[in-house]
Amino acid sequence: MTAEDAIAAGTPVARRVAGAPISWGVCEVPGWGHQLPPDTVLREMRELGLTATEFGPDGFLPDAPEEKASTLAAYGLAAVGQFVPVVLHDAGHDPLPEVERAMAGLVAARASTVVVAAATGREGYDARPQLDGAGWSALLANLDRIAGAAAARGLVATLHPHVGTMIESGEETARVLGGSRIGLCLDTGHLLIGGGDPVEVARRHPERIAHVHLKDVRADWARRVSGGAATYTEAVAGGMYVPLGRGDVDIAAIVSALERGGYRGWYVLEQDTILSGPPADASTGPAREVRASLEHLLTLADEAGT
Repeated sequence: MTAEDAIAAGTPVARRVAGAPISWGVCEVPGWGHQLPPDTVLREMRELGLTATEFGPDGFLPDAPEEKASTLAAYGLAAVGQFVPVVLHDAGHDPLPEVERAMAGLVAARASTVVVAAATGREGYDARPQLDGAGWSALLANLDRIAGAAAARGLVATLHPHVGTMIESGEETARVLGGSRIGLCLDTGHLLIGGGDPVEVARRHPERIAHVHLKDVRADWARRVSGGAATYTEAVAGGMYVPLGRGDVDIAAIVSALERGGYRGWYVLEQDTILSGPPADASTGPAREVRASLEHLLTLADEAGT
């Protein structure tokens, strides 16, 4: 059975798998790499059998909320959410207007989730300052404000621990869970790179996890990033992210823990990629690795009967 057939007739997990433009190298960071056009990315998603996607960075899809929705609909794709990096720790900066602009597009596309990251205010993800007490207070208060604004629009707000942001490590993630009411976007790769344990988070906090980004990571590269021997960008370019099942993240244990814990949200396939140029064809481009991740996840779901 092909991945496409498995999704069409599949298990509950199979019907909750979505794509993300970053797996095709589409990223908000200036100079990240070759940026593929929306037609290529969205068409290849649909050819893989995916039925939903996150929006991708600003500028990838049209700015007008209704046009975002109609663009995805033209490819037979539903919207599930958007990654929104905003500064949350500066008491003099109000992040809510930025998040509300993103939420307008999400509501128009009937998406479910706004995925917030605690941006540093700098470009890229290769360095970050440390939060002081005032910064923590501002950040946690802003997370609760965003959670309330999202709920008022029928959306769920989540905080995405992310390498090179103000919330990166397992300890920082735990402080967010203990100090705010926002949901968690469990990114299995970023949390591992930041020194956290995604399996333990899935087991201990299933009730707080509202969205999942599934990644697999080579631990040798993760150690180089956490130890300062390589930047995040260097590690991505060097192959830190690999298709699910080929790295050092226990994807099976995470999915099992989430399903047993009652998680019924999306599993977004994300493999951060940097392209040096346009691929010759789909068989050699990013779609090949997304297919490998998809097939691995569907195999796990089938074996577990979930």
